[in-house]
Amino acid sequence: MIAVSRLRQLSWTTVVPVLGAVVLALAWGRDLGALLVTVVGVVLAATVLAAVHHAEVVALRVGEPFGSLVLAVAVTVIEVALIVTMMISGGDDAASLARDTVFAAVMITTNGIVGLSLLLGALRYGVTLFNSEGSGAALATVATLATLSLVLPTFTSSQPGPEFSGPQLAFAALASLTLYGVFVFTQTVRHRDFFLPVTPEGVKEVDDENDEHASPPTKRAAITSLCLLLLALVVVVGLAKVESPAIEDGVRAAGFPPSFVGVVIAMLVLLPETLAASRAALRQRIQISLNLGYGSAMASIGLTIPVIAVASIWLEGPLLLGLSSTHMVLLALTVVVSVLTVVPGRATRLQGSVHLVLMAAFLFLAVNP
Repeated sequence: MIAVSRLRQLSWTTVVPVLGAVVLALAWGRDLGALLVTVVGVVLAATVLAAVHHAEVVALRVGEPFGSLVLAVAVTVIEVALIVTMMISGGDDAASLARDTVFAAVMITTNGIVGLSLLLGALRYGVTLFNSEGSGAALATVATLATLSLVLPTFTSSQPGPEFSGPQLAFAALASLTLYGVFVFTQTVRHRDFFLPVTPEGVKEVDDENDEHASPPTKRAAITSLCLLLLALVVVVGLAKVESPAIEDGVRAAGFPPSFVGVVIAMLVLLPETLAASRAALRQRIQISLNLGYGSAMASIGLTIPVIAVASIWLEGPLLLGLSSTHMVLLALTVVVSVLTVVPGRATRLQGSVHLVLMAAFLFLAVNP
């Protein structure tokens, strides 16, 4: 009876990291066929989802502001692991992989996650309501980080090509960390009320019965999730190393440009946030959806760029961060549309549709530059 009870308590988030470790041990150092590559890819995606789940459990236990940092760091470790692994094995084509992945993450979060959340919320409730003060502050931080890290390298003259010099890269990394740290403090400590959901009457919702953070997990559950999180992160790094040649070969076989690899990485890493934001939108908690979207964009830039900057000391070849003219137009249009979306504090299905069209334009141009 005890064994049956324990089996029932096992969830997929517990089984997947262990399964991933087994798959990693069996696949490491071997040439994989098409079937095994598919299996490894499915296990990798499932392990990413499990890692983010366990990071959320730990985040609930430790509370804010450390909870947000735990989740952001976990997601960033996954993103950086995929980027660095493919930069090591990708040669000259991987010089712009960090830029491609971070920019894809910005477009997916600010247009894909935000647009989908607004559309789902508007389809169910007619008009979506959120706090313009918090959303505006988050959007301003995202725009500043994206400009400092992805736009300026195209126009600086210390280095040939769209890359920073050493001191410029160090400044961008430090500025990114500083802005991200200040935002986390503002969101979780100093002005937490700016980022709380609102009711149809416009009153901030603080009902603990509806607050997802009201029931933190037990200490035992948090420790278990921490151990599974660490295991999942190791598995993700290893499986990314195993799967990276297949991803690159698949992109080439499809006739897509090498930069599309960054889109694949960003979509994989941001899948959990997309699902969580959609669920929040369907529960009339659009502010939570916007927090997830803009927060993920900030973490992708504010934490990934500094780590990649440090990793570039050991990585061979240039680190191309500057966007092309097409991508800068998309970024500028996204910022303008996002400002017009968040300033009123309410949106309809039209705003959601506009953001999703921008997302579709980004994906189309990523395939046909």
